[in-house]
Amino acid sequence: MCDNILINKERVICTNCRHELPVTNFPLDNDNPVQKVFYGRVKLEYATSLLFFSKKGNVQKLIHQLKYRGHREISEFLGLWMGARLAEENLDLKIDAVIPVPLHKKKLKSRGFNQVEDFGKEIARNLNVPYMDNVLLKTSFTTTQTLKTRLSRWGNVEETLVLVNPELITNKHILLVDDIITTGATLEACSRVLGEAGGVKISIASMALAV
Repeated sequence: MCDNILINKERVICTNCRHELPVTNFPLDNDNPVQKVFYGRVKLEYATSLLFFSKKGNVQKLIHQLKYRGHREISEFLGLWMGARLAEENLDLKIDAVIPVPLHKKKLKSRGFNQVEDFGKEIARNLNVPYMDNVLLKTSFTTTQTLKTRLSRWGNVEETLVLVNPELITNKHILLVDDIITTGATLEACSRVLGEAGGVKISIASMALAV
């Protein structure tokens, strides 16, 4: 991949670099590795990733530019790509809303943006459904519990997922979006908390799957 990945907002990476990216075929693959990550852990309607992520690989370079160099256009670019794939495959998922994995407010302040925000917004636009970032929050354990439902914790006990405005997603099919799937622990926790709204179905789409 070129040392300078970014070209401009209309064309994020050059054609040669794009062809070098390790694209998955999960929408067409009955033996889907992403769904296998969550078998026996949480019930999903569907799960997919756009790219394969490996250490020192091209996708790692791309995600690094997004998360640590502030190139948000990469998130938009990948969202357009994923949204088009989902629409073209005509999977009949009947998604009602797209929800991002949230960032803790301190990390959000430090980074200045949630790296999956534009990814999720472009997918939502392509599927013609709402993008909701006011349902699932990540906050500190000491924060007031007002207007919160059941809490789910993982990893650092100080970090807690919180469901707010559950009425917005009750009996809805949610597409939960993230950047990289590794162990799946965060997405599992998010899915469980969203499920507390009642009648919720969950599908997952990520930028990449770690291999």
